[in-house]
Amino acid sequence: MSTLPKYKTLVLSVPVEGVLHVEFNRPKKLNAMNPQMWKDLGDCFTTVSTNSNIRAIVLSGAGKGFTAGLDLMEYAGDFGNGGEGVDAARRAFGFLEVVKAMQGQVSAIEACRVPVIAAVHGPCYGAGIDVITAADVRFCSADAVFSVKEVDIALAADVGTLQRLPKVVGNQSWVHDVCLSARPFAAAEAKEFGLVSRVVEGSREQVVAAAVKYAQLIASKSPVAVSGTKNVLKYSRDHSVEDGLKYVGVWNAAMAQTEVRVGGLWLAG
Repeated sequence: MSTLPKYKTLVLSVPVEGVLHVEFNRPKKLNAMNPQMWKDLGDCFTTVSTNSNIRAIVLSGAGKGFTAGLDLMEYAGDFGNGGEGVDAARRAFGFLEVVKAMQGQVSAIEACRVPVIAAVHGPCYGAGIDVITAADVRFCSADAVFSVKEVDIALAADVGTLQRLPKVVGNQSWVHDVCLSARPFAAAEAKEFGLVSRVVEGSREQVVAAAVKYAQLIASKSPVAVSGTKNVLKYSRDHSVEDGLKYVGVWNAAMAQTEVRVGGLWLAG
C-alpha cells in the first residue's frame, strides 16, 4: 500500500492487506475531540476513500476509551461566536458554520467508499455516538459504556446522532430515552437495541482484533460489489422501496460490467 497520510490526532496502520486501521490518538485526554481531531477525521476519510488498495476500515480509540466526546476545555468560551461585543445574529452564524463543518467531518465516514467498522471500548460519549452511527458496522468490548451526552451540556446533539440513531436501532422510544436523559448504558443494552452487532469479551485489543478479522473478510470480496452494496443500502435507507429498486437497477447495470473471478470462473461484478 502507498504511504499513508499522517495526522496529529490519528494514527493510521495496515494490520492486514486491504484493511486500514484508523485510531483516535489523544489517549491522555481520553480521545476527547478537539478542533484538530475533527479536521483530521474529515480529511482522513475523504482522502483514504480514494485509495483503491483500501477495502475496509477499522476505527478505534487508543488508551482507555473510544472517546469522551467533545473536548469542552478547548471549545470553552469560543464556539465560533466571535467573542465579546459581537451581535447575536453574527454569533449564531458563527456557531452554525462550526457545526456545519463538524457535520461534514462526521458525514465523511458515511460517505467513504469502503465499509467502516467501529471498534468501541470504554467510554463512547457525545460526539462518539455521532461518529459510530456514521459507521457501517459497530462492535464493542464488554467494558464499553455509551451516552448521548449533549443535554448535559445544554445542547441538542447536532452532529448526526439525532438523525442517524433512530435509523440505526429502529426503536423510537429507546432513542428518546437515551437522548433525553443522557444516561449511560452498557454494552449489553447497546446490543439488545441494535446499536452494536457484536459484543467482544475483553477490552481494546480483543475488540480491535475482532473488527480487523471481520474487515479482512470484507476485503476478500469484490470491491465493486462491496462499495455498491454500501452505496445502495445508504440510498435505500433514505428513500422509498420503489426508488431504491430503481436505483440499484441502474447501479448494477453500470457496475456489473466489471469482471471478477469467483470459484475459478469469471463473472460480472
